[in-house]
Amino acid sequence: MVNEIMTSIKYICRAIVLFLLLLLQAVHVAAQGFKLLRYDEDYSFLKDSSESHYNRLKFQPLTIDKKTYLSFGGEIRNEYGGKIDEDWLKYQGYNYSILQRYSLHADLHAGSRLRFFIQLNSALENGSKYGPGPTDEDKLNVQNLFGEYKILVDAVHQLSFRLGRQEIDYGSGRLISVRDGNTTRQYFTGAKLMYTMPGFTLDAFVLAADNVNFGVFDNRPSHQANLWGAYSNIKHQKAGNLDLYYLGIRRDNSKFEEGRELEVRHTLAARYWRAGKGFTYNMEAAYQFGPFGEGNISAWTTAIELGYTFDDIKFKPSVNIRNDYISGDKWNGDGKLQTFNPLYPKGGYFGFNPLIGPSNLIDIHPYLSLVFTNRLSMQGDVVFNWRYSLQDGLYRPSGNFNTVGSVSNHRFIGTTYLVSADYQFNKHLSLSFGGQYFSVGGFIKDIKPLWADSKYINAQLSFKF
Repeated sequence: MVNEIMTSIKYICRAIVLFLLLLLQAVHVAAQGFKLLRYDEDYSFLKDSSESHYNRLKFQPLTIDKKTYLSFGGEIRNEYGGKIDEDWLKYQGYNYSILQRYSLHADLHAGSRLRFFIQLNSALENGSKYGPGPTDEDKLNVQNLFGEYKILVDAVHQLSFRLGRQEIDYGSGRLISVRDGNTTRQYFTGAKLMYTMPGFTLDAFVLAADNVNFGVFDNRPSHQANLWGAYSNIKHQKAGNLDLYYLGIRRDNSKFEEGRELEVRHTLAARYWRAGKGFTYNMEAAYQFGPFGEGNISAWTTAIELGYTFDDIKFKPSVNIRNDYISGDKWNGDGKLQTFNPLYPKGGYFGFNPLIGPSNLIDIHPYLSLVFTNRLSMQGDVVFNWRYSLQDGLYRPSGNFNTVGSVSNHRFIGTTYLVSADYQFNKHLSLSFGGQYFSVGGFIKDIKPLWADSKYINAQLSFKF
């Protein structure tokens, strides 16, 4: 184990040296804040700026009037993750992964209405004695490749149509997320129509999720619509923000404790939220229905998060609490399904290395964050986890079925303790650390005769340009 740890430290040191060299080249240039979805960045403001190497990278005019231009960008991310008894198994021991992500994108604006965006992504894993997981490695793939045309552009209204492979991320990421916390990011292929006016946006889409493999350009299209729907956002400066949305999915071979069947699921949901300084809130509720084999689906979830940031106190403490109720199956074997499906959620919703997914779950999650400087912040979390239904089991962060639950009468799963720190060197370079301890409850002790508490540590260094 000592040799493995030393080897891992060497990898981390090499990565740090690489990033510092890149930092020295980038420290004297300006950059706007980078977006979660890189195609949302707009560098047209650089057309009248003084030239520099970085500005030419972000805005390269191709015509005299500068209305047609290219913009380039990318990311290099290295992460070390160490796990002890990761599956709650005693004597499972120590396991680690060196995770790497490399991405490069180009954005071509051909006039004021037409654009093309392409992004390549490489996700690599080394070190794990079990090999890479499904969200750890995809050696090389086309992450984004779409064309977009602005049908309507005026001072008030904008209407655009996008066709091709594209990442999407909506709301708090509970149901539709790009999964940035994982080494591989989620993407879809299809069509999206986007309408925007002051205080209101509406997206409508029909998309397919590819089957992701580990190799080079070997992902395979599903040849069917896996995800369709509409997502709207209404903004009001005083009243807060309201999201209303409908999502539909189809999965031919969905597995739950109830069984494995064709699933066509419809989700109706609303989210009311306010972010920023002072009092914040995020309330979301969703209901799901549709066929599951010969039976019917009737599932739901509610989530509420309240917080307050003390801006006038040293370190600007932010105190928050979150509570989720997520339905599980009531009666095992009756052909009907009450298990909530989180669709395409973000992987780290319940921790850095989450062992429990957002299905058949009740959780209470208080957390505290501190801002020591404009570069350094820290956060501490505690998450208490229970099963919603004793007739249903545990599900993975992706929503996939994990383990049978009807064999146990215990409801309490366990408690997760988390601590994290983030340091922002500049707009390009950031460093984060995290630790997680999962103390098992009665349910885990029932299903794992040789049970153990699990531990996880990680360090991540990211450079964006």
